[in-house]
Amino acid sequence: MTIVTELDAAATEAVSRAVTALAGRRIAVLTGAGVSTDSGIPDYRGKGAPVRTPMTAEQFLSSDAARRRYWVGSHLGWRAFAAAEPNAGHRALAALEQSGVSTGVITQNVDGLHVRAGSRRVVELHGTMRRVFCTHCGQVFDRRDLARRVEFDNPWITVPENVPLGPDGDVLPESTDGFVIPDCTVCGGMLKPDVVFFGEYIPAEKFREAEQLVQASEGLVIAGSSLVVNSGIRLLERARRRRLPVVIVNRGETRADARATVKIDAGTSEVLRALADALPSAG
Repeated sequence: MTIVTELDAAATEAVSRAVTALAGRRIAVLTGAGVSTDSGIPDYRGKGAPVRTPMTAEQFLSSDAARRRYWVGSHLGWRAFAAAEPNAGHRALAALEQSGVSTGVITQNVDGLHVRAGSRRVVELHGTMRRVFCTHCGQVFDRRDLARRVEFDNPWITVPENVPLGPDGDVLPESTDGFVIPDCTVCGGMLKPDVVFFGEYIPAEKFREAEQLVQASEGLVIAGSSLVVNSGIRLLERARRRRLPVVIVNRGETRADARATVKIDAGTSEVLRALADALPSAG
């Protein structure tokens, strides 16, 4: 459920300056976890964010116990994660693309909400929870189909009501005893979600796609990201080298506030909706 409040005077003034800076320009948008908090998915680093102990790629690939822990926790959180709905911010970005103002969205999120909101050009830097692939033969599976398999093979698993969801769509499991780890139905190989694990690099071709989107734009909006991840900073610097206006929308400080043309300290849903309303007419 989306909760949208009114902007205060300072944020309203900052939005006005952002509209002036971006008017008449085609913009790229980079989004982080803060864009999805209004959809019920927790932030990584925001105020009140849950303590996060991400599993590394090395742990997942090298340990049966780690994989079992991952798949139990991921399955328990999957239904709540998959049930999250796009919020006003996601819909505003889809509207900006449809009106020709936005060239597309680059997202650090794996929730697929930009696609579900109607955005057509979406670069998912960290992958997506919608897919699972075999590390041996490369076969790709829909996560919904895999969830049905997991429940068939592990009928004792029950998904708790009102479960506290983690930022990656997982839940800390109480027990993993007896859990049957899903494998590839084609070759029996190891399955891995199509996401970039902690300790993995963003695929080079995916980052090039994000760079190309920024290169094709005349401004950059960064929404809901604290810019702790270096990929975000690198994209921001690509824009700054071309002297493009950069607007950062985030509650609280980010790593690059001093480098922004305009920083808006407010909720992303409210601000993105305001930008979507103002920018077409401002152009």
